[in-house]
Amino acid sequence: MRIAIIARPHSFHGGVEHATAGLLRGLVARGEEVELLTPGDPAPVAGVTVRRLRLPPLPAAARVLAMAAAARWAVRRGRWDIVQSHERTLAQDVYRAGEGCHRAYLAAMGHPRGRRVYHAITLALEGRLFARTPRIVAIAARGRQEIQRCYGVPEARLCVVYNGVDLERFHPDHRGRHREAVLREAGLDSGSFVVLFVGSGFERKGLATAIEALAAMSDSTACLLVIGKGVRAPFERLAEELGVKSRLRLLGPRPDTERWYAAADVVVLPTRYEPFGNVHLEALASGVPMVASNRAGGAELIENGVNGYVVDPLDAAAAARALDRIRSGPRREMVDAARRSAEPFTHAAQAEGFTRIYREVRSARAQDP
Repeated sequence: MRIAIIARPHSFHGGVEHATAGLLRGLVARGEEVELLTPGDPAPVAGVTVRRLRLPPLPAAARVLAMAAAARWAVRRGRWDIVQSHERTLAQDVYRAGEGCHRAYLAAMGHPRGRRVYHAITLALEGRLFARTPRIVAIAARGRQEIQRCYGVPEARLCVVYNGVDLERFHPDHRGRHREAVLREAGLDSGSFVVLFVGSGFERKGLATAIEALAAMSDSTACLLVIGKGVRAPFERLAEELGVKSRLRLLGPRPDTERWYAAADVVVLPTRYEPFGNVHLEALASGVPMVASNRAGGAELIENGVNGYVVDPLDAAAAARALDRIRSGPRREMVDAARRSAEPFTHAAQAEGFTRIYREVRSARAQDP
């Protein structure tokens, strides 16, 4: 099958990037002929042909429209059996709603001020693609419900395909190889209880709640390591006000996140909006229990007291209690349970889910008069 995937360029270091790269590899492994339609220079994926979408430098709002126009032009000129988009475009057979829906994001963030033109354009495109695209794929049950609620997409056009995770890259065995070196790199003692936060866009991802939870923990020596991009100053001030600045490490984005999971005792991500969150899969695959947000699709993988806890992302006290329970709980049991809960979520399973949808789309197309 000849498949075109429309996606923005990525370095394949973050959650969205891992999901895209993993899907591409999974489709190639199944023998599909895959082309990636993208602006910029993505990291290469073996067996995938890259076709550049030419976009001039533009403000964010204009770039959204330019991306949709460039994708439509490329699709009209190409010959594929299936076109799938991971972006808000209008020329696809399948839309993977990896970013959820913008209307729900705005509601979750309290309808943030500013960028009104960008938000208006994004909402308009989103409404059209949900109305016109033959198949919509959410990446969690929460996202499917959200899309139905916001846009009324019927069940027949809407399904869920979960992301996959690299079960070798993220593995509990890495702890013995990497933990001591990572702790030294972060300036921590070998006996430190390490809370790890992985995510870019600190406000949405809930870093403030994570810092407040650190300050409220019964263990006054626990440390919070932060991997990702975001505006640092407000969170450094918050940590100083709460007396935990010496226990906070803002480490920036890292390509070797598997090493940092290996050093962690628990991962915390009290995100305010998250369609899935590959951090959930990466942490669990690494055997690290997780304190997750009840607003994240990835929380569907968490069983309270077994492989982590699910809390309200605005309730720092609840997050602190969950961290304390993991701190004092049976570590080996939680490590094993975390790993088991991630093992079904492979890139092969993700590719199989999409391939099934492609066959359904082609069958429906053939039946059209």
